[in-house]
Amino acid sequence: MPLITAYIGIGSNVGDRFANLQGAVDLLGTLPETTVAGVSRVYMTEPVGDTEQERFFNAVVSIATSLEPDVLRAHCKSIEHDLGRPDQYRRWSPRTIDLDILLYGDQCIKSDILCIPHIELHHRKFVIIPLLDIDNPEHPAMHCTIADLLKTCGDPSVPVRLTEQLLIKKKADC
Repeated sequence: MPLITAYIGIGSNVGDRFANLQGAVDLLGTLPETTVAGVSRVYMTEPVGDTEQERFFNAVVSIATSLEPDVLRAHCKSIEHDLGRPDQYRRWSPRTIDLDILLYGDQCIKSDILCIPHIELHHRKFVIIPLLDIDNPEHPAMHCTIADLLKTCGDPSVPVRLTEQLLIKKKADC
């Protein structure tokens, strides 16, 4: 299978949020048939839904992968588990880590467990702005660029860019 560019939103609001994000980037870099191609800056954002919790640190990771979308999702869930997120959780609850596949090439996928592009992508500045740090891909369902989505996004939040930058670790040569 050819390499596909996918974008994964990552967020954390429990514990050492920056370390949690870095751990997710590191583990994404160990996935088979996958290379981390880019990482956005880190942004601090207000929680969505249950607002009585710590602020989130958010970023977006660009990967080149030949993993099928459902396999990539399973790996993302495994990374969440490895970084301390319970398998069962309440929606909008505090979490050590959250990984969401935002885009997978130009594909549109809707199943019981997977919706790509992410169903809330166009409503959330905390993923639109970091995604623009890396690239300005087209949203395959809305037929406009991510920059165009930012112009029409009704999200009133203002993500605060932090000075810390996540690092991409290169895979060891075997």
